[in-house]
Amino acid sequence: MTSHHTDAHRNLHSEHGALRGEHPGRAPNPVVKVQDLAWLEFRKPDLDRAEIFAHAFGFTTALRTADQLQLRGTDAGAPCVIIRRGPRSAFAGAAFLAADATDVLRLAEATGRTVERLPESLGGVAVDLTDPSGASVQVVADVHQLPALPTQSPRTYNFGHDRVRENATQRPPREPARVQRLGHVVLQSTRYLENLNWYLKNLGLIVSDFLYYPDQRERGPVMSFIRCDRGDTPSDHHTVAMTLGPSNRYVHSAYQVCDLDTLAAGGEYLLDRGYRRSWGIGRHIQGSQIFDYWRDPDGFLVEHFSDGDLFDCSLEPGWAPMSASGLAQWGPPATKDFLGVSPDRASLRELRAMITSLREDNEFDFQRLRGLLKVASS
Repeated sequence: MTSHHTDAHRNLHSEHGALRGEHPGRAPNPVVKVQDLAWLEFRKPDLDRAEIFAHAFGFTTALRTADQLQLRGTDAGAPCVIIRRGPRSAFAGAAFLAADATDVLRLAEATGRTVERLPESLGGVAVDLTDPSGASVQVVADVHQLPALPTQSPRTYNFGHDRVRENATQRPPREPARVQRLGHVVLQSTRYLENLNWYLKNLGLIVSDFLYYPDQRERGPVMSFIRCDRGDTPSDHHTVAMTLGPSNRYVHSAYQVCDLDTLAAGGEYLLDRGYRRSWGIGRHIQGSQIFDYWRDPDGFLVEHFSDGDLFDCSLEPGWAPMSASGLAQWGPPATKDFLGVSPDRASLRELRAMITSLREDNEFDFQRLRGLLKVASS
């Protein structure tokens, strides 16, 4: 009997480039080129509960008042996350760091907005924008720089016959994986292509990788991993990832930690305290990050990551089909929770959004729905 083995990862690595006429992945003359994500903002009703999880996840409190919580990593810079007290949990938007205040002014003039001063706790100036999906986007400059904090150090490894650790044991402590910095945010939109072009034009972001639904490449991409254009200076493979879907929503955010041991031991610390792992540990394909996904007490998906790709401006976008099996090079299969198909309130909301979206004028139509269902079952 002949055994036929199918490689689930065949053609999923996206070093393959664009075909003639496909999206170039960058705007020819963007208004500005942002340098990084500055912070993310959330609304939550219980700041005490949010802070307890944040410390277990590896954040440090930078500011705490009755109505606001600012969380930081160990790197110097602005807070990673700002949580304001609100009646219900919600993602409130993202702030991007401009090169300087001149860029903030240029963006304000191009979009018909005004430049405002940020609160004293943050410092600097900002222009408030709204992307085509309705998400709040701030571009900021001259914000206060918090000093660096002590961080965990990478462990010394014996790789194969390269033995650099002798007469010494390896004992990573089971403690929080200290967050170093904010890495990226993933957003879903019913108007994916319009949203993508808005970010490329106004913020100068460039695409690292495109994904398309199986057998629908001719209709264009449905997901993009987008990085900052810092010229010859490499930046994260993606600072923002955007995907087409039946609703406009936050998907997850990711925070860098020191190394695999730190990530794994930090995960055990979270499990010991009753927190829920969504998916992990594994290594992604697009971006190559070692990942570990968790649900916070309010249901938001957050990721520890380490060892991600860094690209300069010279690399053109890769193209690959989207599939559940193509989300990781190794690790456990993507869970129902991560894929958003668990029988819970969030998936019910998404199901209702599908029905609504299919009745409206947007990019999520019946052919796209069939592609999304094929991805979830692949």
